[in-house]
Amino acid sequence: MDDPPIRRVEARCYRYPLATPVVTSFGRMLDRPMVLVRIEDEAGTIGWGEAWCNFPSVGAEHRARLVGEILAPMLVGAALGPPGAALRRLTEATAVLALQAGEPGPIAQAIAALDIAHWDLAARRAGTPLWRLLGGGDPTIRVYASGINPSGARGTAARARAQGHRAFKLKVGFAPEQDLANLAGLREEIGDLMLAADANQAWSVETAARRIADFAPFGLAWLEEPVRADTPWARWRPLLVAGGPPLAGGENLAGEAAFEAAVAAGILGVIQPDIAKWGGLSLCARVARTARAAGRRVCPHYLGGGIGLLASAHLLAGLGGDGLLEIDVNDNGLRDLCCGPVRSVVDGTVTLGEAPGLGLDPDLGALDAWRTL
Repeated sequence: MDDPPIRRVEARCYRYPLATPVVTSFGRMLDRPMVLVRIEDEAGTIGWGEAWCNFPSVGAEHRARLVGEILAPMLVGAALGPPGAALRRLTEATAVLALQAGEPGPIAQAIAALDIAHWDLAARRAGTPLWRLLGGGDPTIRVYASGINPSGARGTAARARAQGHRAFKLKVGFAPEQDLANLAGLREEIGDLMLAADANQAWSVETAARRIADFAPFGLAWLEEPVRADTPWARWRPLLVAGGPPLAGGENLAGEAAFEAAVAAGILGVIQPDIAKWGGLSLCARVARTARAAGRRVCPHYLGGGIGLLASAHLLAGLGGDGLLEIDVNDNGLRDLCCGPVRSVVDGTVTLGEAPGLGLDPDLGALDAWRTL
C-alpha cells in the first residue's frame, strides 16, 4: 500500500533576541533565528524540520518564503516515497532556479529542512525513533559545549560544566593575546577535559601556521576552519604540523563531491556536516559514513533552533562511533523549547528516547511570542 500523499507544508519563522550578541571572527548575531518546517500527510502524520538561516540577518524570513512559496507547491498532493526521494525531487526541480537566482545555498538549506521533516515523518509512520531508522543501536551520544565567545569565555565554560558538559569549544580568530588568554583561562577552568577551538575561517595559511604553534601548549582536540573553507586542500598542508591539533571542517562544504575531496585529501581529521545547511539527513548521513569508513571522526555542526539540534543528535546516534554533538550553550529559547532530551546533559552525554521520529512536537503556542513570519 502506498504512503498517504502530503496534505500540507508550512514554514514558520522565529527570532529570539539576545542580551549578549554571539561573536565570531566575521560577524555578530544579535538574535537567534529559526525556520521551522512542518509537513503533514493525508493520514495526519506529521514531520518536523529546520533550515539553517543564521546569516545574513534577513536570512530566516527568506528561507521560510522559499519553503512556503517555491517548494511547498511541489510536495502538496504528492506521495514522497522513501526518505531522500523528496530531496532528490526538489533539488532537480530547482536546479535551474538556483542557477538563475544565484542562490544555491538558500535553496539547498530550504530543501534540507524538508528532508529532515521527511525522515521524521517516515520514522513516525514506521513507529520507530529516528536514530534507530538511521541505523543506530545506542541512543546515548557524547556532546560538547559550543558558542563560547571571546568575552566572558571562562565564565561561560564554568556554567556549561555545571550543566553537565565535559567537552568545550572556544571561538578564536581575534587578537593573539586575547585568544591565548582565553585558552589559558579555559584550560585552567576545565583541567584536562576536552578543549577545541574554532577560528571561523579567520586567517591566511601563513597566519594560521603561526597560531597553531602558539596553541600547542593547550592540547586542543581540534582546530576548526583556521582558513577559508574554499582554500585548495594542497594549501592546507603546512598546517599539518607535528604535535599540532587535528584540523576540522565541513559546515561550509556542499555537495558529495566536495566532501569526498575533503576526505581524500587527508587534511581534516574531523568532518562536520550540517544537516540544516546542505543535504539534510539523507546526504549528510551518506557523507558521514564515507568519512567514518576512512577513519575520520564525524562531529555534526549545528547552530540554530532546537529541531535541527535534535535531528543532528539522532544522526549522530544513528552513525555510532566517537563523534560529539555540538550544543551552543548561549541563551536561546528556540533551542530549549524544541530540543527535548538534548537539553539534559549528564556527564557529557545526552540520551535520546524511544518515541517515534524525533520524539517531539514543538509547542507552537509557546513559540508564538518570537514569531516573525
